[in-house]
Amino acid sequence: MFVYGFPLDRLVPRFKFHRDLAAGRLMADLMAGALASAPRPDALVPVPLHARRIRQRGYDQALELARPLAAALALPLRADLLQRIRATAAQSELDAGQRQRNLARAFAVADQAALPARVALVDDVMTTGATLAAAAHALRAAGVERVDAWVCARVP
Repeated sequence: MFVYGFPLDRLVPRFKFHRDLAAGRLMADLMAGALASAPRPDALVPVPLHARRIRQRGYDQALELARPLAAALALPLRADLLQRIRATAAQSELDAGQRQRNLARAFAVADQAALPARVALVDDVMTTGATLAAAAHALRAAGVERVDAWVCARVP
């Protein structure tokens, strides 16, 4: 995990909002290098966008980050495991308390999913951690034993 500062503060928005998938692959390469010696989860789980947001944006940035990361680290990618079942306001527009309320019951685990014991949630940026906490809560409630967060950048 890197600090959300130069040059990532320029790279992340290009990837997230301007469809610069090459920027996402670079971010995944940086993450792979930083996580090379990290304990291995059983699977990587991208933090999903709601279907409405995917239609607006045209892609799910966490999935586009997780794909090359999973390949580089030879880990299974479980994009089928976690779903965002409720459309939420953009987190960037909210304060910390609003972010937590915004994500209440926003995620669910797929009913037929065979659950790995240990997963790493993959996302581009962590600000307050509300999104990762809500996603981890859904996974733990469904029976996942351990949930780690693998993000490219952390806002200081």
